[in-house]
Amino acid sequence: MIRSVATLMCLAVVGTLLIQAATAAAAADVEEARQQFLSGNYDKCIALAGKAIKNGEDDEDWHILLSQALLTTGQYPRALAAITNALAQQRQSIRLRWQARDVFLHNGQPDAAAQLLEEIVQRFSSYQGSYRDAASLVVLGKAALLGGADPKRVLDKILETARKADPKLRDVYLASGELALEKHDFALAAKKFQEGLKQLPEDPDLYFGLAQAFAPSDQSRMIDALEAALERNSNHIGSLLLLADHNIDAEDYGEAGKLLDRIKTINPWQPEAWAYRAVIAHLQNQPDTEKNARATALKFWPTDPRVDHLIGKKLSEKYRFAEGSAHQRQALEFDTNYLPAKAQLAQDLLRLGEEADGWKLAEEVQKRDAYDVAAFNLTTLHDTMGKFATLTNQNFIVRMGSHEAAVYGQRVLALLEQARSNLSAKYGFEPKRPTTVEVFPEQKDFAVRTFGMPGNPGYLGVCFGTVVTANSPAAHPGHPVNWQAVLWHEFCHVVTLQMTRNKMPRWLSEGISVYEERQANPSWGEHLTPRYREMILGEDLTPVSKLSAAFLTAPSEHHLQFAYYESSLVVEFLVQQFGLDKLKSILHDLGDGAEINQTLEKNTVAMAEIEKEFAAFARERADKLAPGLDWAKPDLKDAPVEIGAVVPVPPLHDGQKTNASVDSKDQFKIDPRFRSPSRHGEVELTKWIASHPTTFYALSEQARRLIEEKKFQQAKAPLEKLIQLYPAQIGADSAYRMLAIVHRELGETNAERLVLARLAEQDNEAIDAYLRLMELGTAVQDWPAVTENAERFLAVDPLVSPPYRFLAKASEQTDAPQSTISAYRALLQLDPPDPAELHFHLAQALHRVHDPEARRHVLQALEESPRYRDALKLLLRINGASLQSEASVPLSESKVQLKP
Repeated sequence: MIRSVATLMCLAVVGTLLIQAATAAAAADVEEARQQFLSGNYDKCIALAGKAIKNGEDDEDWHILLSQALLTTGQYPRALAAITNALAQQRQSIRLRWQARDVFLHNGQPDAAAQLLEEIVQRFSSYQGSYRDAASLVVLGKAALLGGADPKRVLDKILETARKADPKLRDVYLASGELALEKHDFALAAKKFQEGLKQLPEDPDLYFGLAQAFAPSDQSRMIDALEAALERNSNHIGSLLLLADHNIDAEDYGEAGKLLDRIKTINPWQPEAWAYRAVIAHLQNQPDTEKNARATALKFWPTDPRVDHLIGKKLSEKYRFAEGSAHQRQALEFDTNYLPAKAQLAQDLLRLGEEADGWKLAEEVQKRDAYDVAAFNLTTLHDTMGKFATLTNQNFIVRMGSHEAAVYGQRVLALLEQARSNLSAKYGFEPKRPTTVEVFPEQKDFAVRTFGMPGNPGYLGVCFGTVVTANSPAAHPGHPVNWQAVLWHEFCHVVTLQMTRNKMPRWLSEGISVYEERQANPSWGEHLTPRYREMILGEDLTPVSKLSAAFLTAPSEHHLQFAYYESSLVVEFLVQQFGLDKLKSILHDLGDGAEINQTLEKNTVAMAEIEKEFAAFARERADKLAPGLDWAKPDLKDAPVEIGAVVPVPPLHDGQKTNASVDSKDQFKIDPRFRSPSRHGEVELTKWIASHPTTFYALSEQARRLIEEKKFQQAKAPLEKLIQLYPAQIGADSAYRMLAIVHRELGETNAERLVLARLAEQDNEAIDAYLRLMELGTAVQDWPAVTENAERFLAVDPLVSPPYRFLAKASEQTDAPQSTISAYRALLQLDPPDPAELHFHLAQALHRVHDPEARRHVLQALEESPRYRDALKLLLRINGASLQSEASVPLSESKVQLKP
């Protein structure tokens, strides 16, 4: 009996070990299949999972992997059959139900998918204790979000609990990151995906999520993350789609097509891939191809709102807002609760100028999803803009901060009218409706209105066709920007975008606007610089057919600015070689749906010839930049980082600092970058300068050193030589600036004034030079020069008082009462220290033109300063004139009431 018990016990142990071994083996098999799936070997995963299920394996992971692989490869009906069988076998599985929901949607059964969601919620409610494992908690979190649960609570209470329970569970990090992406919280999304990669450094889905998080803000890091994903899974469809999206943005439709072809070999029915094909076909004016691509995208789920949402979103990114909004409306017909389509439609309507409907829809989205960052930002902005002032005329609706509108709003309207008169006549096109221009004193508000999210600090203005958004001078203190040039640039977009029905490549759109800046004012727009010269003569000139991509893939801010310059140079080349009428014909053809390269060849010559001739044109232009100068640069291992970089210079005026933008320059000193990290390097550089005395860089550096050593007389020679050989130089470190400093230090005021005048003609943002010229002009009573430089200053910064004071004085001296009145009105808005004086002078100017407002302002002067004798005298004159005027009116016409 004892031996029998022992035998039974041994058999039991052996059985347990066999079960454990079998379980371990099964787990290992599941893990192998999962790795096959993650590495892109989908057919191998399907084979392994199918064999295991056929052999009676009941682990839910087999069923999930099988259906995931079948969906990924486009075998939607087969996935439906497989998941239906799995549900029949494992009725208790929450994870299977969640997977089945995805399968049902891909097979066009949204009602069945909704029923599964209800079942998941009911099971969690009824059997909470049965679903406490980490994987089930992730499903609970996803289901709760679809049911309208608080996203932060889901993230902190449910998904974080799951993470702590199983830190290696990839689904936790994917769910958390995708939640953040959906709410447009890209920083949080990046954090969650990076946390996952610390645990699972080889997971391609986590790298793909990270790429999505970086996509809106950092193209370089996005590409790095995509490369990491594709290195681990060359068949990763999400990564291939994002790369195709990137290429569509860059207008490289050929490369995007190749990526979509690659996806087709993996999944011939992938909906997003066919949606992208529809986008490309639309942009290339291929309506039949577009229609077929969209129909294919909807083959298995005919009411899938994601398809039209994606098509519309990409079209809107190409400024095709009318077409984009139509697709969002179609998506909402398929699913009235599809919030991404509502949010995008709100943005589209706002950019189309349909503001009442746009703001209403944005508010609806925010109420439905209070945690969507973009929706919250937009509704907050609406409240801010409710306090803006609105200025209107027949052609424009201008919205600005009320303070700014009072100071320079009329200048904005006048500039826009001038741009409209000039550019509409030149291009033979009148905008069909008034243009809305919104000027934002806060950069973050501009970014939200323009892009939906804060950020993008490099943008000064954006045009959507009938709506222009712009930063005001207050948005970038310490960094002068000519707002008049910006608005001229943007209104040029109004003309060309409407002419082409928003169907023009970015390079041509930007190129024409920069070109027209220079045509309007030679000091505006991008100009050839030593750095640009070097880039053109080097390897940085982009082929014309690839120019739009240069805006998207620029490796640095300088390369991005160069893309603007090169594009404008292409436009200049086209106009010079073929005439303005050919450029207008190109725009009309684009509006009719022609592809850019085809219409260029139709109106000019073959693209290969255009690119060859333009490259020669650009190089000739670069070679002619100061041909008398030697452009050699030092190649010293231990020398400073860069010779000829921007160097701080001292203020050029004596005025008191009133604002960072009035005096944004530091005291003169050699930039630390010019100092060698070692004495040996300094000696090498000194030797190089001595052996290259006629180079631009040597002359510039020599002058800087002499100024720092206060050898002002000796500094004249290299600076005068630089100006003689390179008279068109501009920038913070130009020879004009340094020579002006030298003349000032030597007390050579007339010479200083002449040098600054040449600088002011060429540099449209040199406010310190303009202010100094106003001071010098006032001293010699050169009132036209004072007026000219005051206007130049106000084109950069109209929110400080010095230019208005100089303008008021010059206008008084030249008997220009309307200019005087305008200047004093602006000064009164700028918190003056002595408002009584300003009210008095304004009253004088108004009285001179017989404006009855004069009496009100002189009374305000006396209210501020009751003993202001000149104001009292002026009031007597005004009252006397009033009485005299009334006395000259016949009694029958007089408004005076006679008492009996």
